[in-house]
Order: sequence, then C-alpha cells, then structure tokens
Amino acid sequence: MVGEGRARFIVGSAFYRQASQVARDLAILSAAIYQSDTGCLRVLDAMTGCGVRSLRYWLESQADWVWANEANPEISSILQQNLREAVAAGCCQVTHLNANRVFFDCHIRQDYYDLVDVDCFGSPNPYLSTSLWGTKIGGLLYLTSTDGRTATGHLPENSLKVYGAYARSHPAAHEQALRLLIGTLQQQAANQGLGVKPVFSLFTGQTYRVMLRVMPSQSLTTHNYGFLGYCHHCGNYQTISWHQLGRVSCSWDQQPLVISGPLWLGPLHETQQLTRMLSLAQEWHWLKRVQLLTIMAAEADLPPYFYTLGEIGRRGKMDIPKRSHLIQVLQAMGYRASPTHINAQAIKTDAEINTCIIAARI
Repeated sequence: MVGEGRARFIVGSAFYRQASQVARDLAILSAAIYQSDTGCLRVLDAMTGCGVRSLRYWLESQADWVWANEANPEISSILQQNLREAVAAGCCQVTHLNANRVFFDCHIRQDYYDLVDVDCFGSPNPYLSTSLWGTKIGGLLYLTSTDGRTATGHLPENSLKVYGAYARSHPAAHEQALRLLIGTLQQQAANQGLGVKPVFSLFTGQTYRVMLRVMPSQSLTTHNYGFLGYCHHCGNYQTISWHQLGRVSCSWDQQPLVISGPLWLGPLHETQQLTRMLSLAQEWHWLKRVQLLTIMAAEADLPPYFYTLGEIGRRGKMDIPKRSHLIQVLQAMGYRASPTHINAQAIKTDAEINTCIIAARI
C-alpha cells in the first residue's frame, strides 16, 4: 500500500511516479480553490494510471464527480480497488477508452468538465485541441509534456511538427518548453474561438505541466505570442514581435540572434491564483509547496527567460556568483530579479546579462 496526501492505494503493474507528486499537489490545491469558488467540481482524469490523481481529487479537492479513464484495461482491477470507495459513494466512474474518444463523447453530449487532467507520456500534440472539447468555459485544463528534447531545441524539426514552431537550444530552454506548450494550446483555442489563461506552469526535472483556464473569447495577440531571441555571442535574450522578423539583431552587440518560436510570451502564472494556492498550502501545512509557490509568485511577471549563474560566471570570467547576493544587488540597482523554480542555479530579471555580470562583481 502506497500513501500520498490523504490517498492510500496500490500500484501493482499500473503507472505511478512518486517524483510527480509535486505536480499532483499543485493540481489538488487549484482544484480545491475552484470547488470553493463555484460550489461544484467535476473532474475528467483522462489518463488516470493507477488512479491516485482521481482519488486525491475526490478526497482532498472535494470533487463532486470524477471520471477516471485509463486506456489500458489490463489494470482495471487495480483501478477498481483504488477507487472503490468513490465509486460506491456514487462519485466516480471508471472507463477504459482512448482519451480522444472520451473528449469527443463529452463534446457530443455537451457534458463539459470543470477540470480536465491530461497526463500523457511524450508529446501532448494529439490532445491539444481535443482536450478543449471536454472542458467547461471558465474551467481548468491541465496538460503534460515529457518530450523535453523536442521542446528544448535538440530536435528543432520535430518541434515544427509538434508545436508548429522552431525551437532552438539555449540556457533557458526548459522555460521555452513550457511556453511552446502554452502557445500551441493558445493557438488551438483561438481556432475554436476560445482563449486560455495560464494559472501556473511547472517544470519538475523531466516533466512539463501547465494548468490553464479556458476563456470564452480569443486571447491570442501579437504581443503575447511571438519569438524569443538569444545571442550566443554575449548571452543576452530579447523578445521579438512578428513585425520585427527579418530585421532584428542583438540590442547589445548587434550580432545575429538564434530565434525560437512562435511561443507564449505572457506570464507563466496567474499571481492572484498562486497567492490563494500559497495560503491554502500554508493551511494544510504543505511547507515544501509553500516554498515552491513563493518562488513561482515572485517570478510570475518577469521576462520570458532566465540567466544561469554558471553562464554569468563563465562570461564574466569569475566564480559562479551566489544567487541570493546577485538578486539583492540587482534589486538595489533598481532592477526586478527573483529565483526561478525552473532552475535552482538561475535567476529571472529584467536586467541584461552584462548588468548581471557587473552586479556579480560587487
């Protein structure tokens, strides 16, 4: 028997990754706040695995109804055992269908869910547009990608197939992966006359997860959906709008830029929602999640990239600077700066890298 949160369950031959608990914890917090706000929470767990997410949504987020779907029928007995109490209470159903068939069924019956959780393996591309079919307007959609090589620029031609964007490799490529995922869903939503707004975005070392709120009108613009440029010569980043394409160079040394995109350039997180999640995590005594959410709130409205401490040290020909000191000095100089949850050895700031090097020497 395995324990996570308030859930007790068996794993057997079903899929379960303990390291992904942080992603489940944040989803539970967000779902609990949604339930508190609306008085109702219906969850569609499209790829439930061993059922731990479904069980925790019911137990901890007070979900009124959970549809636990798992395409593999061979683990039916495990799911039935783990979710037997929720099923017996009339609060859960278990099915073994292809996820896209489930989304299509929701759309045909106009049976839309408050939270749709799509924890897929590899690329999320087959589910980006279809998952919207099952999500209520104003509801939450929680997507996953584990295809880091594609989104971090190691397979740029494959990223063109998956995201309709060209991804290049650079030090902040893990944030790029989150932004490609958000941007692609934003574009798919726009095709349906909808929009999405990031609630939070999470990178856990191997997995990228984004929680988004489905909006009733398009929110894709040339300001929040564009390109990211990186200068290999000096290490600077800059955002690039569509009308700048073909006539852009590094603002510091006028060298050519390596350009990735199009991708999402807006906030990774909704600050107000993070503040509420932080408060609930404190109430539940989830101290590690309090620390994480504090960092996420601090980085929420900073530019769409980060500088690694190693890169600052290498380019400044000095020892790797201490993160807390560098942030303190930059803030004293009038810049915004914070840690980033994406990389513990990096900072997010609106200062250029050369300013970071000067600050690191102080």
